[in-house]
Amino acid sequence: MNSLFLLLAEGDEGGHAPESPLAVEPVEIILSLVVFGILFFLIWKYVAPNFEKTFTERTQAIEGGLAAAETKQAEADAKLAELEAQLADARHEAARIREEAREQGAAIVAEMREQAQAESSRIVEHGKAQIEAERQQAVTSLRAEVGTLATTLAGRIVGESLDDDARQGRVVERFLAELETGTPGAN
Repeated sequence: MNSLFLLLAEGDEGGHAPESPLAVEPVEIILSLVVFGILFFLIWKYVAPNFEKTFTERTQAIEGGLAAAETKQAEADAKLAELEAQLADARHEAARIREEAREQGAAIVAEMREQAQAESSRIVEHGKAQIEAERQQAVTSLRAEVGTLATTLAGRIVGESLDDDARQGRVVERFLAELETGTPGAN
């Protein structure tokens, strides 16, 4: 910088040397420094604090947004966990209901089988009783008819009348007993 001042000083002395295009007037340097100082002071006093304030506000807004987002995310995670728990409970309840329905169905089927078995047994017993009654009626009817035929036939063979009821009953009983044992005419 000293050489710059020397050049400036040489240009002011004596013989009007042609001015160098690089020559700077000391007043311009001082004036430039004063203007630069004023601008620096104004920027430092008014503009920089506004930048700092805006930067701080944006930082706080971003941090607040992040905190709010984290809060919302935590709430969403809690709600998701709650919904998953409810879904699991609903699945367990549905499984329990299906199992109860299966058990009730099995109980109904068993009861219906039991009723059907009882009804079947009742029908079989009724059929057996009816068959036995019809068999007894047929046996009685056949005994009476066979007895009449046997006494008539025996009377013809023997040549005497078997009209006596007691004698006729004994002959019929003996004849039927021989038929049942399979030894006719064993007398």
